[in-house]
Amino acid sequence: MMDDRAKGVAVLARLLGDDRAAAVRDRFAGLSPAFEAEALSVVFGRTWGRDTLDTRTRALCSICILSALGRRSALGINLDIALANGIDRAEIVEALLQVAIYAGYPAALDALVALEEAEARA
Repeated sequence: MMDDRAKGVAVLARLLGDDRAAAVRDRFAGLSPAFEAEALSVVFGRTWGRDTLDTRTRALCSICILSALGRRSALGINLDIALANGIDRAEIVEALLQVAIYAGYPAALDALVALEEAEARA
């Protein structure tokens, strides 16, 4: 049986592709090896690796929450996940309109700028 970190590495690669996943892992490890280990284990291994919600639902939920909280770094990663997994711009924009009414138009505006940046990376 795979441990949570190994599962997280596999899930992140499935979500982003090997190259982008490696870049995310390297960035996390460069900031803190302990953070990288925990993020891979908990976020991707134990949460994104669950089967109850599909990738589309998890990605849209994550985008909305991170937008509302103003967490730009994690938002960028989750926008990359969404785009890499077939969620199109129109769906993301629609979700961000929900953010606008509940978390404020400035939060949605920042997220739209992050979406533009993610599209440039895609």
